[in-house]
Amino acid sequence: MSEARQTGRYVLLVDDDDNVLSSLHRSLRNEAYELLTANCARAALQLLERQPVDLVISDAQMPGMDGPTLLAQVQQRWPDTLRLLMTGLADLDTSIRAINQGHIYRYLSKPWNDDELRITLRQALAHQHAEREHRRLERLTWEQNLRLQELNANLEQRVRERTAELQQTADMLDLAYAELRHSYVTTTEVFSALLNQRLPRDKQSNAQVIGLVRAFSSRLSMPATEIRDLAMAAALYNLGKLTWDDHLLNRPSDLLHREERDRYRQYPTLGESLLMALEPLHNAGRLIRHHQECWNGTGFPDQLHREAIPLGARLLKIAVDFVELQCGLLLQRRLTRREALQFLGKNAGRLYDPELCRHFIELCDELAPDLADTEPGVVALDTRRLEPGMVLARNLQAESGMLLLNIGKQLTRHLIDKLIAFESSEGARYTLYVRQPATAAGMIEELSR
Repeated sequence: MSEARQTGRYVLLVDDDDNVLSSLHRSLRNEAYELLTANCARAALQLLERQPVDLVISDAQMPGMDGPTLLAQVQQRWPDTLRLLMTGLADLDTSIRAINQGHIYRYLSKPWNDDELRITLRQALAHQHAEREHRRLERLTWEQNLRLQELNANLEQRVRERTAELQQTADMLDLAYAELRHSYVTTTEVFSALLNQRLPRDKQSNAQVIGLVRAFSSRLSMPATEIRDLAMAAALYNLGKLTWDDHLLNRPSDLLHREERDRYRQYPTLGESLLMALEPLHNAGRLIRHHQECWNGTGFPDQLHREAIPLGARLLKIAVDFVELQCGLLLQRRLTRREALQFLGKNAGRLYDPELCRHFIELCDELAPDLADTEPGVVALDTRRLEPGMVLARNLQAESGMLLLNIGKQLTRHLIDKLIAFESSEGARYTLYVRQPATAAGMIEELSR
């Protein structure tokens, strides 16, 4: 029996073009799930009535019932089935309708990238598995509590005997919650790496922005939940630029024409709207919406000023501008690191929160040039000096910019051997920033909060 059939998981592909269905089938045929196909929305609904399906990928434009309408019906009748929409980059209205009506998990662009498609489906199914496990543990806890209520006062000894079992269940539930929260952070950073593939390597800013906001928010002793929301916002702050042409993506914002500038000012709002279907990302979406507001009220989209701008958005703007000034995404001339810090200082109280800006400049001066290099307890090692039990202190990315391992990942001997083999196949050498096993436990505890 094939691995796909052993897992009992099914993915339904819906498209009125048989060639597209064949291409999708070829791209996914080696994945660990069974593939089903339908060439119209009606056939897809009939199949869903006969066969439970874990995930549906539908084309946006089909004769008769279109993709968003189909996914809306799937959401109403089979809410546990994940829904993905495949559409062209220019078809923004269709994508937003699918998000609002069909509550889709994500949308994919046509033509698709095979690796991106496979990674997206793996993340989606992993997310679904975590949520199902979460619900199972919640039901188990509810049943245990109901049973406890049925015990009478004369069964105190039995209650004591059951305490250990209930504690184990509660620990499992906490672990499921922690894994689910962490999976959202990991997913945003994977998607961030995919977004970066549309930019030249010297203009891929997300990873640097993520590192800066993590270091700065930790320095400010912000709550773990706010740090997590800020990290996700840093990973996806330019999500609203997905529909831009390549020439617009690469042009500094101070050289944009009037029509292009109007489109540029819409990207924070669009980024927030694309995350509305994912409730755990609502706070991150709010930070994305306001990260282009200015301290003096001249920013966009809502012209907020001073403390009316969320703290995380004020911090994110400083980090984004600091990185993009050096990438040549704000001004025609790339600024050096020192020139970028001088720019921030000069505009403190006008564009930036002056107090945050002062702390940010101090942080960069103190930890220059590389935040991770001087972080206490962190060492830089090549793959052959790694040891099991070490924990990544910084994301590991391939030379292409693709995320390989995320921060907080604990290394095993098997994983280290896979990294060494990957280096050989790619002809590359990677340096990993890790915490020694003695300090790793605190790192893992921090990430699971």
